[in-house]
Amino acid sequence: MNAILEIQGLAKTYESSDFRLNNISFSVPSGAIMGFVGENGAGKSTTIGCILNTLIKDSGTVRIFGKEMTADSTDIRDGIGVVYDTNCFPEHLTPVEISSAMRLIYSKWDNGLFKEYLRKFKLPEKKKVKTFSRGMTMKLAVAAALSHHPNLLVLDEATSGLDPIVRDDILDVFLEFVQDENKSILLSSHITSDLEKVADYITFIHQGSIIFSEKKDVLKYNYGVMRCKSAQFAAMDKEDMLAYRKHDYQIDVLVADKQAASKKYRDIVIDNASIEEIMLILVKGEK
Repeated sequence: MNAILEIQGLAKTYESSDFRLNNISFSVPSGAIMGFVGENGAGKSTTIGCILNTLIKDSGTVRIFGKEMTADSTDIRDGIGVVYDTNCFPEHLTPVEISSAMRLIYSKWDNGLFKEYLRKFKLPEKKKVKTFSRGMTMKLAVAAALSHHPNLLVLDEATSGLDPIVRDDILDVFLEFVQDENKSILLSSHITSDLEKVADYITFIHQGSIIFSEKKDVLKYNYGVMRCKSAQFAAMDKEDMLAYRKHDYQIDVLVADKQAASKKYRDIVIDNASIEEIMLILVKGEK
């Protein structure tokens, strides 16, 4: 399957900070949603800034639609819809006025489609943005991002701070978007339940480095957490462990093949692993 977004060896440093993006590499296949997950400050927004060329990378390559974006790549920018976690529209404008401005920016701006999304999201056309709630503002941003017929959506914490009903509405729109095999989404979020619902792949970044980039179903159906007592843990083959985390009364061991582990260690309880638990054990545990 072709990749709409390909990142290889991306690096970025800041002179005023110790933070660094370290050799970031992953790709987003066409027709897929890539969940980009990590704690605040892990490097998600910096990576997205380098993807969109709003930050200057130190090294590495970013290819969108098979090409590297430059300052003159209006055709690539035309094919990308972007939503940030803050309101990007002037608060004195109405959706109708925003549509008029967008028509001057995007060659494929579709006012009819924009109005369809306004109706779908129950957004008033002629009220100023400053009267909108956060949920309404984010729905407006999604509507605008989708209304110039992009092939790639880049979403930087677009669902953070929203109530579950609004988040669910927006996630459903994202699932509809990728029904077209020529479209993809990079969805940055620290809300793992959202990613478990809609993502096809998960890329986990921690302290500027990629910990893993994997199919969600592999994480969901293959990975497992073994709940061990001290004696059981001591008897385990260390090669079977990806990482482990000690608690007061048990030790949680992350394994990559829960079926094989359950056959080998029949006396140990093994549970399915959520994305959040995988992250916690890999980051807070030992290897």
